[in-house]
Amino acid sequence: MQQSKNRITELFSIQYPIIQAGMIWHSGWKLASAVSNCGGLGLIGAGSMYPDVLRENIRKCKQATDKPFGVNVPMLYPNLDEIIKIILEEGVKIVFTSAGNPKTYTETLQKEGLKVAHVVSSTKFAMKCEEAGVDAVVAEGFEAGGHNGRDETTTLCLIPNVKSHISKPLIAAGGIALGSQMKAAMILGADGVQIGSRFAATIEASAHNNWKNKITQLQEGDTHLTLKELAPVRMVKNKFFNELEEIYNTGRNKESLISSLGRARAKRGMFEGDMEEGELEIGQVSALINDVLPVETIFENLLKEFKAATVPVL
Repeated sequence: MQQSKNRITELFSIQYPIIQAGMIWHSGWKLASAVSNCGGLGLIGAGSMYPDVLRENIRKCKQATDKPFGVNVPMLYPNLDEIIKIILEEGVKIVFTSAGNPKTYTETLQKEGLKVAHVVSSTKFAMKCEEAGVDAVVAEGFEAGGHNGRDETTTLCLIPNVKSHISKPLIAAGGIALGSQMKAAMILGADGVQIGSRFAATIEASAHNNWKNKITQLQEGDTHLTLKELAPVRMVKNKFFNELEEIYNTGRNKESLISSLGRARAKRGMFEGDMEEGELEIGQVSALINDVLPVETIFENLLKEFKAATVPVL
């Protein structure tokens, strides 16, 4: 891949238009700093951090890299005002918001000189992001892991549609783990990509080794989008997933779903390593991930694959 500048590399002052998703229980300072040191944009995942833990991760990330990095802030979690205050106090320059209204913090952050990107799953919400004045839009397809869109629009369909409706820099997300997929997304109109699942299975990710190894064993069809009554989540089919399906089979009781989720399930699975009782969030592209690698090796592979990917002449 050429190191020439495009709208994403210029916006965030990075070498390559590759953003690491701010995944809960994966994206601590070690992962974020490693990605930034390789020329991408590392993101600390605030969604699974208490405010004091976030502050510690930001400070350690500053010590581990002199390159730009950011913080991902899912707006469906508590302590949001305190999280934003810490981000400003610690001098973070880039914030990715998700799972909420882009108007909530964009103006506040931009007044302090921060760049703001917002994650959406539809063209309608991408247009609302542009109206809110964000600096970039992340359009995430149905293939993505974790919290997802209700419309179930795939990346292949979403990116060109969003591109035709907005003028802001566009970042594609969902189903991207190879350099060839990155090139495809950019051919469709994206200025860069956000990658989650491939960076989840890295040495530097803060998730449990049981989970990282499990990712490498997943095949097509091993993940499913569920919990649409609450907030759609793509997760691995395991004992916990089967319990949720049983709740659906007995009448889709929303209160029962909330009760089942209210036991720190995501932490139990991805951070503590319980592969049966925990909530395991990962994208469909996990079927292409066969090993746990250092971030540096993943970057080398992405760039090599990007360069090698060619379109046959018709």
